[in-house]
Amino acid sequence: MADQASVREPSSYTGNGHSGPNGSNGNGVVGRIADFGNDVFTLAELQAKLIAVDARDCVQAAKWHTIFLVVGVVLLVSAVPVALLGLADVAARALGITAGAGMLIVAALAAALAGLTIYLALGGVSRSMMLFRRSREEFVRNLNWVRTVMVHSGRTFPKRKP
Repeated sequence: MADQASVREPSSYTGNGHSGPNGSNGNGVVGRIADFGNDVFTLAELQAKLIAVDARDCVQAAKWHTIFLVVGVVLLVSAVPVALLGLADVAARALGITAGAGMLIVAALAAALAGLTIYLALGGVSRSMMLFRRSREEFVRNLNWVRTVMVHSGRTFPKRKP
């Protein structure tokens, strides 16, 4: 029998890998709970760091689209009272229509242009939010790990027969 390898009884979760001869860290259940709590807090810290990295990447990716969004909104707001009146006057004289009709035509064209600009910018901003997919997927994996540990902790494993 000396030439056979010994098989240790598998222990339940101990967390940090520092376990005694029977799979405990010297503190029994309290030590296992402390190890588990430490691991959960470590996961929470890593999750927060990943969210911070994803937020930084998201801001970087959305920077230009946000600038275009602001430009589009400013264009819409400022063009209505100033430039549109001038264009309406020119259009009314060129088409031989009333000033009111010219103003309505020019306002509709400017609103359509501003709406298109805003629509394109919002599409780019929403695509940049996909960078948070990494955080979401990692969070789901972490929750599944916590569930697994909670379900299987404290269970004893049957001894193998020699």
